[in-house]
Amino acid sequence: MVVQIAHHLCDGYMLKWVFAAGVSWLAHHRERVNNMNVFPVPDGDTGTNMLLTIQKAYSQIQYLEEAHIGLMSRALADGALMGARGNSGTILSMLLRGFALGLERREIMDSAAFAEACQKAVEYAYQRVSSVMKPVEGTILTVAREAAAAVQESAEFETSLRVLLSEMINAAYQSLERTPELLPVLKQAGVVDSGGMGLVMILEGMKRLLDGEPVSYDGYEGNGVVMSEVAHWQEALEPEDEDGYGYDVQFLMIGESLDVHQISQEISRMGWSPLIEGDERLIKVHIHVHNPGDPISYAIGLGVQLDDIVVENMQAQYLRYVQSRENREDRARRQVDGVAIITVARSDGIKRVMEEYGAAFIIEGGQTMNPGTEDFLNAIESLDTDEIILLPNNGNVIMAAEQAAALAHGRRVRVVHNKTIPQGIAALIAYGDAQQNHANLDMMHDAMLEATHSVISCEITTATRTVTIDDIEVVEGSLIGLLNGKLAVTGRDISEVMRGVLHRAHAEDHEIATLYYGAGVSAAAASALAATLADEFEHLEFEVVAGGQPLYPYMISIE
Repeated sequence: MVVQIAHHLCDGYMLKWVFAAGVSWLAHHRERVNNMNVFPVPDGDTGTNMLLTIQKAYSQIQYLEEAHIGLMSRALADGALMGARGNSGTILSMLLRGFALGLERREIMDSAAFAEACQKAVEYAYQRVSSVMKPVEGTILTVAREAAAAVQESAEFETSLRVLLSEMINAAYQSLERTPELLPVLKQAGVVDSGGMGLVMILEGMKRLLDGEPVSYDGYEGNGVVMSEVAHWQEALEPEDEDGYGYDVQFLMIGESLDVHQISQEISRMGWSPLIEGDERLIKVHIHVHNPGDPISYAIGLGVQLDDIVVENMQAQYLRYVQSRENREDRARRQVDGVAIITVARSDGIKRVMEEYGAAFIIEGGQTMNPGTEDFLNAIESLDTDEIILLPNNGNVIMAAEQAAALAHGRRVRVVHNKTIPQGIAALIAYGDAQQNHANLDMMHDAMLEATHSVISCEITTATRTVTIDDIEVVEGSLIGLLNGKLAVTGRDISEVMRGVLHRAHAEDHEIATLYYGAGVSAAAASALAATLADEFEHLEFEVVAGGQPLYPYMISIE
C-alpha cells in the first residue's frame, strides 16, 4: 500500500502508519539490537523487549480510526505503558507517554508541535526514570535527548516534518556512535547502547515509509506492514517446526588428533543451535536435533570415547511448561492475610522455593522472558489484599514493576529493587520474619530490601560472543562467572569457573553457599561439584537445591 504523507502536517491516521513502519523496522533488526548487549550472556534481549513494548502499543491503534493526533498518540502511549518490558522498553514507553502529553490538545501536528512533543517526551522520560534510579548517560535517554534537541533547533527555520525527521535520525545516529565515550563499559565491550540502537531503528523505519522505501519484516516487504500482536502466549511459544522443538544433545568427545573444524561442520549440519568447541583431544558438543542418535552415532563412528552425555526432550519440556503456566493461576494464593508478595521466576524449582517462603503470586518470567507492566497489574488485581510488595528478581524488570505500582490505584504497592534470584529468596526469608513480628508494609519492604544486601549472588553461564571486558578475555562458547551481575571469571571447566567466582566473592569469609543447579545439570553432578568445592573452601557449608533454571547451569547464593 502506498501512503501519501503530507510534508508539513501529520494527523492521527498518518501517525498510525509511520509508527507501524517503526515497529516493522525494529522487528527486522531485533537480533542486531539484542547482540549489542554489553555482557555476552544468553539473556541479552533489549531488542525483543522494545519490540514487544511497541507491538503492544500498536495493538491499541491497529483498528482505531482516529484523525485527532492527540487521541491517537494517547492510545499509543497507553498500549506501550501496559506492554512495557525491560528497562529500555519501559523508557521507550515513557518517551511515548511524554510525546502524547505534548500533543494531547492538538488535532494535527506541524513542525512546531513536533518539536514541542519531542522535548516533552525527553523531559517526561528523564523525570520518570529519576523517580526510580539515577539516569545514566550513554543510553537510550541520551540518544532521545540529543535527537529531540536537533528537532527543536531545526524547527526554528524548517517546516517540513520529513526534513525534521531526517535531522532527528542523523542526530540520533551521531549520539548513538558517541555512547561508548559516555559509558566506558560499552567501549570495553565494543558495542553501542542497545536501547539507543532500538530507538534509531524505530525512527529509521518511519523515515523509510516517508521516503517510499520498503520496510522488511520477517522476509516480507511492504510499506508499514507489521505483525499484529500475538493473541495469546501459547501461540507465541508454539514451535515453528511441525516436528516440534526436538532434543537438546550434549556430550564430550575424547580421543587423539581430533579435527575440531571438520567435526564441527559435520555435526552442525545435523540440526540447529550448534556449539562445538575443543581441541585435538577433547571436544564439547551441543546441538539441537530431531534425532539424537545422529550426532551420537556420528561421534561413535569416529572411534572416540563419549562422556557426560545429556539428551533432553525439549518438546516435552515445552509441553510441561505450557501445562505449568496454565496451572499457575490455580496455585496462586488469592487470599492473603496482610501484605502479599508478587515475585518473578521461570523454573519450577525456583518457584517451589519461593512458594515455600510465602510468595502469594509468581509471575512466569525472568531471563529472556521479562514480564511487562501489564503482567504485574494482572497479578496485583488477582489478589484480595490492598498491600503488596513486588519482587522483580532482575534488574531489567524493576522499572516495569515500578510502573505497575504507580498504576495500581486503590492499592498500596512497594517494589524491592533486587536484581537476582538469590536476593529474592533472601528477601522472602526476611518477609517471613517480618510477618512474625507484625511489621507494617513499609517496615516489611525495608527489611526485605536490607536482606538483599546481605547476600552475594554468583551466576555461571555460557558466553554468547567473544569480547574483552575489564581485562577479562571471553571467548564465545566459554563459561563465564558473574559476581553480583558483573563479569568476574571465564574458563572452559565448570569447577574452575566456579572456584574462580567463589574466590572473587571471598566466599571463604562467609558461612553458607547455596548452589541452585539448572536445567541439564543432574543432582549427582551438582552434589559432586559441591563436594569438590567443599574440599577447597573448608569453612563454607554447601547446600544443593534443584533450581531447574534455563541458560544458567548454576546460581550461587553466598551468605
